[in-house]
Amino acid sequence: MAAVASATAPLLAKAVEELAISTSAPPEKYIRKEGLGGSASELPYLDIPVLDLSLLNSSTPEAEEELKKLRIGFSSCGYFQAINHGIDTSFLDEVHDKKKYARDVDDIDGYGNDTVYSENQTLDWNDRLYLNVKPENKRKMKVWPENPTNFRQILLDLTAKLENVNEIVFKAMAKSLGLEEDCFLKQCGENPIALARFNLYPPCPTPDLVLAAKAHGDASAMTYLLQDKEVEGLQALKDDKWYKVRIVPNAIVVNVGDQVEIMTNGIFKSPIHRVATNRERERMTIAVFFAPDATGEGRGPLMLSNFDAESKIRLK
Repeated sequence: MAAVASATAPLLAKAVEELAISTSAPPEKYIRKEGLGGSASELPYLDIPVLDLSLLNSSTPEAEEELKKLRIGFSSCGYFQAINHGIDTSFLDEVHDKKKYARDVDDIDGYGNDTVYSENQTLDWNDRLYLNVKPENKRKMKVWPENPTNFRQILLDLTAKLENVNEIVFKAMAKSLGLEEDCFLKQCGENPIALARFNLYPPCPTPDLVLAAKAHGDASAMTYLLQDKEVEGLQALKDDKWYKVRIVPNAIVVNVGDQVEIMTNGIFKSPIHRVATNRERERMTIAVFFAPDATGEGRGPLMLSNFDAESKIRLK
């Protein structure tokens, strides 16, 4: 499973999926002593706009209404839910039986769980498969699953479709702010980064004490999340209160990352979010992150070598 520095290797001898099967209670390193601020069932749902992406490119009153939703969503909570995006939502089913790969020391590529930075770190209750998709020369094909046999092509096709969605969203963002249509695309440079992350959240016997993913903001420009079709877990912080993010059938959850918050001088907000555990059910999601070309002049400090979508933790 995941390899870590020798001083902390014993902490991650097992993947979380194995721990969920073999232990009656999570190890101490997963317990959040500060508490979670109430159970997930008690949290209200966040009011997130649902956008019809098929309307954004038109010159109709309906398109103007969708642009308003985009600006309101990104400036208030950092989210919208995208429907009519043109992506086959059966993708989640096709990759559910992925093959698992260990990742190398200090490397995010491949299958593993939390990277351990200190002895005092509280760990997340999840396993992840990280894959660099673009630029092409950064792909590490040795950790790309070969089973199912069509996995690689599906991921490439998904990324290509999401690139089209991302272009539509970036142009709509610019239009909603009265800016040149290609201004955000130009900020991303000639070789933008695309990183895919497959998240497995096993059942947890103590969901009131353990998080599947700690509170963080994405270091990306934009994040596109294919939620589990049935099991909730994503939570967002707004006005110092936690809210649940509702599952909208066949929708993709779209959120601003830190890079776009910087590009827009804080008009669009990179949301702080976390993932709750579930006592009885496994949850699986897929996130694809887009970020500016790491080598371009004048762009942010985001480097491919250390790009972890959860690396910019901003705890409240």
